[in-house]
Amino acid sequence: MILLNSNEKLKDIIKNSSNIVFFGGAGVSTESNIPDFRSSQGLYEIKNNYKYSPEVMLSHSFFKGHTEDFFQFYKEKMIYKGAKPNKAHYSLAKLEKLGKLKAVITQNIDGLHQEAGSKNVIELHGSVHRNYCIKCRKFFDLDYIINSNKIIPHCDECGSIVKPDVVLYEESLNMDVINKAISYVRNAEVLIIGGTSLVVYPAASLVQYFNGKHLILINKTTTDYDNRASLVIYDSIGKILGEAVEEV
Repeated sequence: MILLNSNEKLKDIIKNSSNIVFFGGAGVSTESNIPDFRSSQGLYEIKNNYKYSPEVMLSHSFFKGHTEDFFQFYKEKMIYKGAKPNKAHYSLAKLEKLGKLKAVITQNIDGLHQEAGSKNVIELHGSVHRNYCIKCRKFFDLDYIINSNKIIPHCDECGSIVKPDVVLYEESLNMDVINKAISYVRNAEVLIIGGTSLVVYPAASLVQYFNGKHLILINKTTTDYDNRASLVIYDSIGKILGEAVEEV
């Protein structure tokens, strides 16, 4: 359902709800100047100087077999340390502080939700801010990766490779994280989905667990779930959430 006064409808739903869950994708971070993957200006579409495709270079097998090339690409294309939270991030943090938003579920790995103040963030695909030694499992922050003297970062304890704690192609999502996300979605009264075309699985399948009152989709393009939503808004996620939460 698409309403002409959709912004007012969204404000009303948020105002009268105290069990909201947000599920977001790359579109939440593009407004912080972090490119997405599949749009015309996304990572997969823009030409680069590498002889492999981004999908290949972000795979587990490429990490294992071409580790130096992996890290060169990862540091250049996946880390945006200067990026700052936008209106969407701050609006969600405000809703959580007010006790209305119970969880943020994100496919993004940039950590901007936490920087904006959100506390309960479920990161389906991990985070660039967490990195671990593949042998002794010691954890390292993002600065350790960025400031490494060599392209491939190594553990300062055992000397083994330090891997970003992000889910690469060919790797499975953490089932504990998935189950936690499912639990929040299943128990939510309102599920707001923003900045995602809902084509990346298994993350996109989370919407199937929602049995609450209002399914709200905010995205610049259509999704396969539009006909199941009680409210669909084709616009900027930052603009829409910013306006809706400003008066709460």
